[in-house]
Amino acid sequence: MKQPSGFVDPTLPSHVCRLHKSLYGLKQAPMAWYTRLSDFLLSIGFLASKVDISLFILSDGTNIFYLLVYVDDILLTGSNSAMLHRLV
Repeated sequence: MKQPSGFVDPTLPSHVCRLHKSLYGLKQAPMAWYTRLSDFLLSIGFLASKVDISLFILSDGTNIFYLLVYVDDILLTGSNSAMLHRLV
């Protein structure tokens, strides 16, 4: 495994994400994956959007971060790049 081109962390080029538990192949895999991700995001301070269940928002007063989950893609953006890198 390797980091996707364009997203290689120059400080940790040999690190990759490790799947601890296989969810693929199960009928309930998408919901189990979303529930686990959602629980984690809520535990670190994100709030679930009331309008869109795939949108999570984290605000610490001066900074705001948006995390959008679409199928198996995650889009993360925010107002402070240093904090954004810490979240990743």
